Amino acid sequence: MKIHQIEVGSMQNFTYLLVDDKTNDSIIIDPSWNTERIEKIIQQHNIKVRYIVNTHHHFDHVLGNDAMSKITQAKIIQHKYSPLKHDISVEDGDKIKFGSCELNVIYTPGHSQDSICLINDMYIFSGDTIFVGSFGRTDLSGGNAEKLYDSAFRILANLKEDLVLYPGHNYGSMRTSTIEREKKTNIIFKCKSKQEFLNMLK
Repeated sequence: MKIHQIEVGSMQNFTYLLVDDKTNDSIIIDPSWNTERIEKIIQQHNIKVRYIVNTHHHFDHVLGNDAMSKITQAKIIQHKYSPLKHDISVEDGDKIKFGSCELNVIYTPGHSQDSICLINDMYIFSGDTIFVGSFGRTDLSGGNAEKLYDSAFRILANLKEDLVLYPGHNYGSMRTSTIEREKKTNIIFKCKSKQEFLNMLK
């Protein structure tokens, strides 16, 4: 699978174009600004976009949905708790297939009520659940600090440590990381209890 990690907009968002090497089928994760850059890659490589997938409903991750859907005719996938209009609803444990590739949906609420991560045996696309070295804020629409802590410690911390982490924003010292590295260095995993984490946010 070919991964195009594209930094867009003034909020250092990452949009991802994932392409199956065998079929050129692809998905777009979180299109927002600078959609013409995605369109250029699609045209240059004759890529067929099957789905547009949003890791959550916040505006900076969905701004490009309509434009990319019009260009590609791809259906929009969001978690079932998303308040936005979309074509396909998913929940924890569902699979998203494109060509010979497949990603599993993991429900990770906390940054928002509809936050999801997408994983396979090699990669995790974490949206705004965790970044390189930090985590998504919990004071926006649908945010919940206790749920974010649980998503990090009960779900992400138990994944394969060699998974390569692709975050929703370029907020860290590197553009990618691993679960192993984040467990050692991410500020959320340095908290020894949920209460310590909640106190840190006060």
